[in-house]
Amino acid sequence: MSSLTFESDDLEVTEDFLCRAYAKMRIGSGTPESSRARIHRDSTPAVSVDELDLNFDMSYSVTPLGRICLCVVHEGTIQDHGFHGVRDDFGPGDVVMFAPPDLPYAGRICSARYNITMLDPGLLDQVAATAGRPLHEPVRLTRHRPSSPAAADYLKKTIVHLRDHVLADPTVAAQPLIVSAGSQLLAASVLAAFPNTARTDPTGQDRADAHSTTLRRAVAYIDDHADRPVTVADIAAAAHVTIRTLQYAFRRHLDTTPLAYLRRARLAHAHRDLLNAPPRGEATVAGIAARWGFAHPGRFAAQYRSVYGTSPSRTLNS
Repeated sequence: MSSLTFESDDLEVTEDFLCRAYAKMRIGSGTPESSRARIHRDSTPAVSVDELDLNFDMSYSVTPLGRICLCVVHEGTIQDHGFHGVRDDFGPGDVVMFAPPDLPYAGRICSARYNITMLDPGLLDQVAATAGRPLHEPVRLTRHRPSSPAAADYLKKTIVHLRDHVLADPTVAAQPLIVSAGSQLLAASVLAAFPNTARTDPTGQDRADAHSTTLRRAVAYIDDHADRPVTVADIAAAAHVTIRTLQYAFRRHLDTTPLAYLRRARLAHAHRDLLNAPPRGEATVAGIAARWGFAHPGRFAAQYRSVYGTSPSRTLNS
């Protein structure tokens, strides 16, 4: 994980930084008397979360980013934002996709404080299958606004979780399982929020392939690789089926999802580590939870209690 903070009231310096941090762009100021910009970024190779604060009106014209770029507006407005026939204005509380990864966009930021979250488009392919043909066609988002207020709200909560409980703490962000789980959660939340080309309904072939042998292969792979960053695509490949078939097999036979089963397997490993830790040793609940991909100690404790009927701290200290 890496972090950086930028602050300047020089428009040329800000433009140079934005070009290096995002993509080649041109910016201009509609309020020459002030041009202070402050940006903080926490990032992994696949995901970055930025908080930006501009106290001036800034026009922008940006070349394609090559990444999915989400924006959550905290204060102020973003006006005349446009790309490929789309023109829209955004205000406080709005969450949008700025543009598809391969398209340029332009607009105007009006004294705004906002969040920019960018992710590798390939993350979508790790958690879903395309509805198109050929099957290797990447999953794409088809609209720039979420399909419902509830979907938008869940996506915003996911971004906050990633920012505050994964990337904000370098110790937590150094745990590969946490970063992998957080990235997949973000990708799944993006697909749940925006209309897209992913296909979730199983085909006849998916139903035929979702037999118990497929499930056994998938479960064996998860059990053997729970200590490594694992994606839904990895599990599907190990079971020799498509992502859609894999998801249907888990729903059909276990009434769960592959990622939920993976979390349960990691919870079991954390339980064994808590049981086997030396009494009054250096092991902590938070450390063991992080090792197995659980970034939020409170949520880990709640999940642990629901399965094992006691608190992880009591298990550790017993």
